[in-house]
Amino acid sequence: MSPRSVAVVGATGAVGREFLAVLAARQFPIRQLRLLASPRSAGQRLPFGGDQLPVEVLGPDSFRGVELALFSAGGSIAREYAPLARAAGALVVDNSSAFRLDPDVPLVVPEVNPAAIAGHRGLIANPNCSTILLAVALAPLHRAAGLRKVVVSTYQAASGAGQQAIAELRQGLVAQLARTAAPTPKALPQPLAGNVFPQVDVFGADGYTREEDKLLYELRKILGLPTLPVDATCVRVPVERCHSESVAIELERPLAVEAARALLAAADGVELVDDPAARRYPMPLQQAGRDPVAVGRLRLGRVFTPGLTFWLAGDQLRKGAALNAVQIAERL
Repeated sequence: MSPRSVAVVGATGAVGREFLAVLAARQFPIRQLRLLASPRSAGQRLPFGGDQLPVEVLGPDSFRGVELALFSAGGSIAREYAPLARAAGALVVDNSSAFRLDPDVPLVVPEVNPAAIAGHRGLIANPNCSTILLAVALAPLHRAAGLRKVVVSTYQAASGAGQQAIAELRQGLVAQLARTAAPTPKALPQPLAGNVFPQVDVFGADGYTREEDKLLYELRKILGLPTLPVDATCVRVPVERCHSESVAIELERPLAVEAARALLAAADGVELVDDPAARRYPMPLQQAGRDPVAVGRLRLGRVFTPGLTFWLAGDQLRKGAALNAVQIAERL
């Protein structure tokens, strides 16, 4: 691949900073790198490749000469600026939810549906972080035995809600140790330190949150299963980084646990961590800053027949966001 002119939109956010780390770690060929953010971030400098690069204010002319634009700045920014980037000749990989369910925009997890990339028209959507982690684990099982139903509970880290949510968790933990009142949360709907609450994003009229809807509709699109039932409950937990998920699936055909383990151990993007007797199972502390989705606690289900139950953990800033987007760009 020849060196590219790359722009990172939302460079100062949690995912934007992870974009820079992933691009550097994977030695993505870059001729020129532009860091774009809101006016309040202008003048900051971020480390990349041994240099300190300036952050520029995002504007209509920011994409002149840019070949690849990695967006992680929210849906409203993506809807306004992604068309401008495309018009300037850039390929856009967008991490927001703005275009994920657009039938003309590929929604891609490279280990799962890489062929979808070929249908792009200058814009590719990066799925939701919890969806990416789950899709990577489900894909090899679906290929072998067919998926009928998915029930999933997520255990989502503070970093999934951004830098301010991480700060609120840290402030709350300090306040608990000092036995003082914690600041009122702003990025999160409830205090997170020492707490767990079943709300990620806003509630809909049917009682499900928008995050839970993303798991349903995005999985259907990625897996090519337009009627797949997915029942999700998304929970915020006092972990700084890495999401975990408890998953129960119904299959079309029986699949032995040992066969499923072998499939997962050989699957691209998966790390099998499954030895409960030795206390080895996926945990956020082990996956932070790492690329694979760790899968373990694999067992025959007690509700679905045929079915399997398992647990996974993965770095939602890395594979759940920045790494997945860069992998898409690498395949292009």
